Amino acid sequence: MPAKWWLVALSLVALALWAGSERRVLLMVYFEWQSDGTPPPLKAAPDEGAQSSWFDDYFTVELLAPGIYAIGEPRYHQENYNYLVTGTERAVLFDAGPGVRDIKPVIDSLTRLPVTFIPSHFHYDHIGADLAFERIAVVNLPYLRERAPDNHLTLTSREHLGGAEGFAAPTWHVSEWLDVGAAIDLGGRSLEVLYTPGHTDDSISLWDAENAVLLSGDYLYPGYLYGFLPNSSMGDYLLSAERLLTLLPQNVAIYGAHRLKPPGAPRLSRDDVQALGDGLLGMRDGSIEGQGGYPQTFLLNQRLQMLAEPRWLQDWEPSTLETQLLGSLEPRG
Repeated sequence: MPAKWWLVALSLVALALWAGSERRVLLMVYFEWQSDGTPPPLKAAPDEGAQSSWFDDYFTVELLAPGIYAIGEPRYHQENYNYLVTGTERAVLFDAGPGVRDIKPVIDSLTRLPVTFIPSHFHYDHIGADLAFERIAVVNLPYLRERAPDNHLTLTSREHLGGAEGFAAPTWHVSEWLDVGAAIDLGGRSLEVLYTPGHTDDSISLWDAENAVLLSGDYLYPGYLYGFLPNSSMGDYLLSAERLLTLLPQNVAIYGAHRLKPPGAPRLSRDDVQALGDGLLGMRDGSIEGQGGYPQTFLLNQRLQMLAEPRWLQDWEPSTLETQLLGSLEPRG
């Protein structure tokens, strides 16, 4: 076959892959190929103001409400935030950062209660790398249970995405499966498990109704929201926003897993959930245009920007799983 026909054939294969669902996986492979397989150097320590205190030269601690602590990693390039919530009988750690440093000494300094680690989702920068947690609780999704008949769950590369920084996908022994909508009883405090896919199909948030605090993981935080990753879904993002708008009161305090700038933990409000929902509708309908190549940036408000595929590649159909778990709620428009 002449060389030019090989080029045509390769171009057609590349186009088919790009038009198919695996284009996002190829993008992650490209990012990994471009990296050196290690985390970037730590950033200089910023001024965290009076509300946060430095635990050491890496972690910060901030008391958000009685029994709710934000544990920041402001020197890591993604500026992760993890949350320790304590009751009278037990505690939960919601996310554990990338594992560049061991978060356990911070936890031990804040509580002597038994602690269960709960990941907001399975990306490498939230699960603490190879830290060995005695108790791990994972959202009870059918496809995850099928992969863990003996309660040993191995994360896939497309769930984990840690290769670019040299993190291997772990295998966990799951000690507790969290049903969507279930209440986690900590003793004197209850947290509801909310299924909030969009960023990923395994994303959850924790809702403390009594204190009007939502821990939203990577579903919502100030800055650039990622909606173009291998298991992201724009349709799920929109349906989750609609669900949250029916649930959250006006006085809710929302704490996400990353921040845009210092000082302190990343806090948003119900108005930002409204802006997210309205912005996603604008993206779907074409009234909000993206900027750049791939991914494109869509401005939702002054605190939120969505990184997503160009409009002609976006899929706004909610997943079957989300429709089943969240019921018959239909997005606006």
